[in-house]
Amino acid sequence: MITFVLGVEDLADTRFAVSPMHETLLSLRMLRDPGLSALHLPWRRSVLGQLGSLDTALLLSLVAPRLMIPDFLTPQPTSFAPTFEEQLALVRKVSAARVRQDIQLAHAPDQLPEALRDAAARDDAAVIALRDAICEVLIHYRQLAIAPSWPRLRLLLEADMTYRARQLALGGARLLFADMHPNLRWQDGELRIGQMLCTHRVSAAGRGLLLVPSAFAHKPAPPLSPETPPRLVYPCRGVATLWEPTPKVDSADLVSLLGAPRARLLGLLEEPLATVELARRLRVTPSAVSQHLRVLHATALVTRARAGRQVLYQRSTLGDQLAPSPT
Repeated sequence: MITFVLGVEDLADTRFAVSPMHETLLSLRMLRDPGLSALHLPWRRSVLGQLGSLDTALLLSLVAPRLMIPDFLTPQPTSFAPTFEEQLALVRKVSAARVRQDIQLAHAPDQLPEALRDAAARDDAAVIALRDAICEVLIHYRQLAIAPSWPRLRLLLEADMTYRARQLALGGARLLFADMHPNLRWQDGELRIGQMLCTHRVSAAGRGLLLVPSAFAHKPAPPLSPETPPRLVYPCRGVATLWEPTPKVDSADLVSLLGAPRARLLGLLEEPLATVELARRLRVTPSAVSQHLRVLHATALVTRARAGRQVLYQRSTLGDQLAPSPT
């Protein structure tokens, strides 16, 4: 079990961030072990066919047999939404000693795979060369596997953060962590993360807690090292809809009347949904969705209601008569 001890100031400094580097590294777990999540199988099948030119031995060795990933590859996000390039620049600055330590810690007690053998070298130059080779293979892997899907991934992560922020506002830390994952338990100022291979206790001591939602995390993933500031990567909501095809409208007449974008929106709004979630499902920008929602609301085809910081939209009775539920 890993425990984060959080004081009042730490709770006040609980914040969220999007990390493209975390998503890139955690997606490798799904490539290595498809049994972790059947939801990502469509993505996995599409990616495997594109990896022929990459050093897959080096790439997959970054995930240890116990599914641990060296901490230096997932630097603490320094802003709400750093770019992959910004995070990669931090990885390129990591010392040989840190690279050597983190790789060996992630793979312990197993022997290092052949692709990472230079991590055990006494020669710092060999370790730095390995670090740079890892960075290069990650660049090419991300371009193939993550970049094409990043807009919809980011919308999913932001939708989860909106939900979590509302939970925190309504019920404090207890409600925030209540449905995040069964392995998490909040009690007496401590966030306890069960089913971990490491055991340590980390006092936040005024450093706060950083929460990073992830589409590819199958369980909560704190840093391996107790020296790292408190950070929790956790599985986000809505992954089941991530790889679904864009909903289609069967009625040509409805499309002729409203236009395809508004017809698709109307088809989705059988249940109350926020703008960011609609944008994620339709794979468009939230601003584009907002423009169409204004028209649908003005024509009484949808209703809207505020829930905390969110505005939720749903089909009206008139909208139900025009658009059957999506199948």
